[in-house]
Amino acid sequence: MTLTEKKRLHMMRLSDENGIISALAFDQRGALRKLMKPYCESEPSEFAMQQIKTIVAQELSPYASSMLLDPEYGLNAAKALAHNTGLLLAYEKTGYDTNSSDRLCDSLEGWSVRRLIEHGADAVKFLLYYDADGNPETNRKKQAYIERVGAECTAADIPFFLEILAYDENGLDVLSREYAKLKPRKVIEAMKTFSLPRYGIDVLKVEVPVNMNFVEGFSDNEPVYSRHEAAQWFLVQNAAVSLPYIYLSAGVSAKLFRETLLFAKDAGAQFSGVLCGRATWADSVKPYMENGEQAARAWLKEEGAANIKALNEVLAKTAVPWTEKIR
Repeated sequence: MTLTEKKRLHMMRLSDENGIISALAFDQRGALRKLMKPYCESEPSEFAMQQIKTIVAQELSPYASSMLLDPEYGLNAAKALAHNTGLLLAYEKTGYDTNSSDRLCDSLEGWSVRRLIEHGADAVKFLLYYDADGNPETNRKKQAYIERVGAECTAADIPFFLEILAYDENGLDVLSREYAKLKPRKVIEAMKTFSLPRYGIDVLKVEVPVNMNFVEGFSDNEPVYSRHEAAQWFLVQNAAVSLPYIYLSAGVSAKLFRETLLFAKDAGAQFSGVLCGRATWADSVKPYMENGEQAARAWLKEEGAANIKALNEVLAKTAVPWTEKIR
């Protein structure tokens, strides 16, 4: 795979000096409302959602190679990034219709790739819910939609990051033991599909192929996979694509995410970094909602910074430069 010179410059902005993507994700909108709502009499205010994102950007972006934000509540935060921190902007609407198993994708109204670029984006990120074993007609619609987003990014000469969240159209809980048995195939087959050149994707943001809470030795749950079996799935995932791929934290604890990356490295996975969100900043919401801005900053300066520094130390030992897959 080759990059245009303009895309290459953007990719360099998004990664560290070694070509590792150490990105902080805070494009959550619906998920952020859920975190904030227990501390509100009604819905969280737009001001509060904007402010917590800005506070996190100010306190943690100096430790990240780039930050993912949304144009709905994150544009003030985008202006607050450290000078050497790249910017990814989300292009998809948050959430999905819970009355349907289709989880069809849609872009934000009033936005385009060009408009995201005008607000400083170094890359466009789009989130896709995808069941590789799902309804073929539903999947055809999703594939066609991603082709259009890819074409828009290609025309604008900006990197396209596709985030894939696997799920089960039949309604299995993605945290359940039953789903854990299906997860490797769903994650890997989706990656195979969207690594094809027709989609114009430069980097895949993906889940690890197994639920680590069902891997022998990682929790008290009855294992679904032995450590050897889990390691084999990481190898299969790695062999499935030639594109650079980075891991998302999927809301797990910071400690478990770091342990997962070390396990992936030992298994032979050649991932190029992370886009880590709630595992880094989520616990700042409580002090912010209960005691205000300074309480959130105090937590971020200590615990939040410690989380991201520890993650960067692990990445230095585990990730491989994106330049090894893109020329």
